[in-house]
Amino acid sequence: MYTQARFFIRTALANLLAAFLVGAIVLLNQAFEFDGRLSTLMPVFYHLLMVGWVTQLICGVSLWMFPPFSRERPRGNEQFGWLSYGALNAGLWLRVIFEPLHTWVPDSWYGTMLVPSALLQVFAIWMYVVAIWPRVKGKK
Repeated sequence: MYTQARFFIRTALANLLAAFLVGAIVLLNQAFEFDGRLSTLMPVFYHLLMVGWVTQLICGVSLWMFPPFSRERPRGNEQFGWLSYGALNAGLWLRVIFEPLHTWVPDSWYGTMLVPSALLQVFAIWMYVVAIWPRVKGKK
């Protein structure tokens, strides 16, 4: 397995652990009612699980396992994969940080940070498609 795929997969595993921890906090809060604000972490749990774990694992495994681009450059232009990795994680962690803050302090500027978070995640998926597309299109 090459470096880029390992980064995606290891980060996916780290995000799975983070999602598990956030989910445990939410469940413990529901049981013992520590702080009502902790229930607003549910969207963070879902983002860590679906974007951080599932999406990143799919990207990492597909970049690793899909057919090679060519003998000389089996993975094609790896810069698109790294752009995807960076943008996906930056967008995810902006969401993880600012979504609860926006809920807890609604009149602040925190909500504006959700826009670049979403844009980074969309950009990341486009970069992933650009990275993987030459490896899945048919040969002429």
